[in-house]
Amino acid sequence: MSLPPHSQNHVDHSLAEYGSVLRRRRLIAGVCLLAGVGGGAAALVITPERYTAVAQVQVLPTGVQDQFNVPNSRQREALNLDTESQVARSAVVSALAAKILKYPDPEELREHVTVDVPPNSAILSISYSASDPGTAAARAQAYAQAYLRNRARAAEDAIDAQLKLIAARLREVQNDLGDAATSPATAAQDTTSDAGDAAGTAGLGTTRRQAMLARQVSDLTARYDALKTVAVTPGTVISPARPPARPDYPSPPLFLGSGLFLGVLAGAGAAFGRDRLDTRIRTGADVERLCRLPLLAELPARPDATFLDEMAAAVATSLGGGPHRLLLEGVGAGSAAKSLARGLGTTLAHLVPVTVVTGRSAHPDAALLLVGLRRTTSPEVARAARQLIRQGARVLGAVAVPPDFVAPVPAQAEWGA
Repeated sequence: MSLPPHSQNHVDHSLAEYGSVLRRRRLIAGVCLLAGVGGGAAALVITPERYTAVAQVQVLPTGVQDQFNVPNSRQREALNLDTESQVARSAVVSALAAKILKYPDPEELREHVTVDVPPNSAILSISYSASDPGTAAARAQAYAQAYLRNRARAAEDAIDAQLKLIAARLREVQNDLGDAATSPATAAQDTTSDAGDAAGTAGLGTTRRQAMLARQVSDLTARYDALKTVAVTPGTVISPARPPARPDYPSPPLFLGSGLFLGVLAGAGAAFGRDRLDTRIRTGADVERLCRLPLLAELPARPDATFLDEMAAAVATSLGGGPHRLLLEGVGAGSAAKSLARGLGTTLAHLVPVTVVTGRSAHPDAALLLVGLRRTTSPEVARAARQLIRQGARVLGAVAVPPDFVAPVPAQAEWGA
């Protein structure tokens, strides 16, 4: 999609204006840019270094009390590793890691550990950040070991709890079986009923009841023996933590890039702010930009006759038909008005009937402002233009006069005082 021509021209004009502001205020923009980069470099030097070591743990199903996960695009493993990552940096695991490291403050350790889960994997990446590479590696490894110990202990506790429940149930069934074996026969034939009905169960014969209780004892004994032989496999450390060769923080690209970015922002803001507040006229372009007056000429320090001819032609075009009384009024231009009036009056006399004067008392009908560069401000120029307009003089425009201007003086001059 392309912009309409007028919109594109407006965008181009805006960009050109922004570029001109930055060119005019390149000094302050450059200072801010260097300050930003220097600040980033200083922050890089004084910021304490941090080393990050990583230990990777492969999590395996223990067979008991696992938090199962519904497979999705991010996590296709059956285990819920998001839950396991929270367990790995929990207070319980932190206490075990502190015990392994013989460190007195588990909560301080916990502040510097992070646990990530790579997508579509059964891996926990346990990272620890410290000011020393060896410390970072030792503590990351301690967290990996503490997590596996906690997971193994939790699985063993779950197995022990199940064994106790099975053993209690097994004793109850064995007691019922013993009672059934010692009780006398209560019926000559079995009661005919549905095996799944509780009421029918009460009417079973002694032999049938003993067989049912014996099967329960056998099932419970098999479950008990199976649990007793379960091998707990919480996981394994597949990538032990190693001391990192270089710090990961502070990052030179991050600090220097941030300093550069802030310097550019500060430089642009300072340049535009300074440009908006500064009303001093330094170049010919500032005359049109700040004073909203046509710039008829920008004088060199030592103009020659050819330049005066070109300037006179531009003034004559603006004046139109004569006769005229043209006022040359200096605004911050010192004695340039009188010096230039001699040469310009002689040249204009060959183009249009005009009398060049340098005082308002001569009642001029047209005026040309000589604006001294670096010596005047736009409010001073605007004030002079308003006063001349009130006196009935038409302001043709402005001529930019450099600070070291020297006007040529011809041998014969026709000008009015």
